[in-house]
Parts: sequence; C-alpha cells; structure tokens
Amino acid sequence: MIVLVCAVIAALFQQKRTAISLTLAGLIWVLIWSLPATTLFLGGRLESRYPYQTPESVELADYIVVLGGNTQANRSNWFEPYNRATATDRIDRAAALYFAGRAPKILVTGGAYEGRVSEAQGMAKVLRQKGVPDQAIVLEKESRNTYENALFTERLLKNLPHSKLLLVTSALHMPRALATFQRLNMPAIPAGVAPQIVPPDDYILDLWLPHTRSLEASRTILKEYFGLLGYWIRGWI
Repeated sequence: MIVLVCAVIAALFQQKRTAISLTLAGLIWVLIWSLPATTLFLGGRLESRYPYQTPESVELADYIVVLGGNTQANRSNWFEPYNRATATDRIDRAAALYFAGRAPKILVTGGAYEGRVSEAQGMAKVLRQKGVPDQAIVLEKESRNTYENALFTERLLKNLPHSKLLLVTSALHMPRALATFQRLNMPAIPAGVAPQIVPPDDYILDLWLPHTRSLEASRTILKEYFGLLGYWIRGWI
C-alpha cells in the first residue's frame, strides 16, 4: 500500500518512470504475498520453531502466563473460513493446561487499549466462566506490547516464589515472545496454541495460485518479522 501511494505521488509530480516502477513493485509484492507457498514457508518457519504439545505432555510449571492480543483471529487455520466451533485461542489453551494440572496459577497479562477494561481483566473473566477459580488467576493490567508483557510479569513475580513459567501465545508470535522473556531471564517454557498456517485437510491447496487468505495472513507474518528485527535493534531480544 505504501509503495502504491508513493507511485501516485510520483505520478502527480510527473515522474512517470518512477511511478510505473513503484506500481509494478507494489503489484509484485502483493502477488508474492498472496501465494500460499510464501505464507506457508515464511509463516511456517516461525510456527515450527516450537512444536505444539498436547496439554498432558507439557512440562510441569508454577505459572501459566497468557499474553494478550488476538492477532490471529482465533481461527484454527488461516486457509479456512473462521469457525467458532473449531476456533481456539490463548485462553482456551491456558484453561486446558490448567485443568491438565500443568500449573496451579494462571497469570494473564495485557493492558487496556480502549476504555477502562484491560485485556487481562477480559481474559480473567473468560477463565472464570470456564471454571478456573478466582484464587488461581493473577492479573497484570498495564502492559501494551510483548516487551511490557515480559517486563511487568517479571516485576510482578519477582518477590513471589516461582521457578518455571508456561508461556501461552500464538505459534507465530512464540519466537519473539519467548526470546523477550528469556532476555529478562524469565524461566519460560513454550506452550503455545497449535499452528494456524498449515495446509487445510478438506481440499488441495495450490501453492502457486493466489489466495485471498494468504494475503490476509501476510500482515501478521510481516508484523512478526519486523517485530523480531525491531526488538533485536532495541536489545529486547
């Protein structure tokens, strides 16, 4: 989009060659990211860093730490329409780990982007509805990004007895999230949601044919790669 806007500006200033070059570059960029092959390769590289484990096979810990943010739209597969019956989110994963006896406490972390209700409060409400007792839920209500998720969690738990944390976030986000917690010397174990950028089971996906959902997924994939670069530059990972 930025490239195409620059092309329009160049055209307005009668820079015809520049406008044409920018337009072609923008169209090629969109085409590349609309290909399932691109999405599966680049998204899959991030999602496969820490393989999914069933709740019963996850290591025992002291806290389940759930990061706020619904960047993945909770869908089970990016190449399929959203289906609430099959959708799984971070809260579902945290509750499953809790009821599997992986940890006695769940720490939900996330501030309020709009209004007064933080993501942490919203997640805690859902956990209670799922049967998690109030005394098992710890809230961190100030963080606005992944770095603050880790920083404020470290501050909250600094004076509490703890040795291991199960980190719950999307598979795509896990490499950046885990690296951030490890940078702050937090003993975090990856326990993320199942991968969402995978070939669907119900039809054959043509890897080299443009797909609208590949383009939709590209925004989140690019966000993670740029996020990793930005966090590395800042010394957060």
